Amino acid sequence: MTALLASVRSHDEALDAARAGADLIDLKEPNTGALGGVSLGDIARIVRELRARYPVKPISATIGDLPPEALDDIAARVIDVSDTGVDYVKVGVTPGPAARRCLEQLANLPATVVPVLLCDGGMDGELVEHAASLGFAGLMFDTSAKDGSTLFDHVDGDSLARWLRLARVRGAMGGLAGSLGWAQLPQIRALAPDVAGFRTALCVDGRRSRLDPERVAQWAQALHSRAGGVRAAGSAAGSLATGSAISV
Repeated sequence: MTALLASVRSHDEALDAARAGADLIDLKEPNTGALGGVSLGDIARIVRELRARYPVKPISATIGDLPPEALDDIAARVIDVSDTGVDYVKVGVTPGPAARRCLEQLANLPATVVPVLLCDGGMDGELVEHAASLGFAGLMFDTSAKDGSTLFDHVDGDSLARWLRLARVRGAMGGLAGSLGWAQLPQIRALAPDVAGFRTALCVDGRRSRLDPERVAQWAQALHSRAGGVRAAGSAAGSLATGSAISV
């Protein structure tokens, strides 16, 4: 089964997503970037509220959009976010000269870090292999530019399949994100990642608008059962054709 990661920006969205069936609650602020960070105070409050109601539901949070060479700033932010009580700290890593060193530093911090490998324009397979060798709890493949393209426009399915297998062999979760929607459901199902992450597809009108619990429930059903996925995808496609509120 592929778990549904719902990216939320607030206390109310977090509780709505949890009630609607999201498996993992991911805290980020879409107004400040692809992996924009929620304030530390808000993260801590949301963690307390979710733990009280859903004690075993995992929670992740991003540190904000920082370049891989900003090693000191990244390390400090990772520790601060980890201290709020989240289960996982997500850090975006862009391929380039500083990426390997950034990953190595992240692997040695006293926090459970999940690198988010940003695949805009492609991804360095050797960098993925290096990341997988460092003992992270998980690896996510995502995009930073929210321009209408999806992860699958930047990386082919065979490469993603190979990298997901590599993560699993190394004992890590493998996750996909990057403007994914109903059109990508067959590819997601074929790859069967451990986690699939969404923001835009769960919102009323684009990633900066309000999260819609009904869409969360539809995606949970789609990812958790093949039959449910077919029904949900068909329902969404029909609603799009008739111009109703379901969109991605």
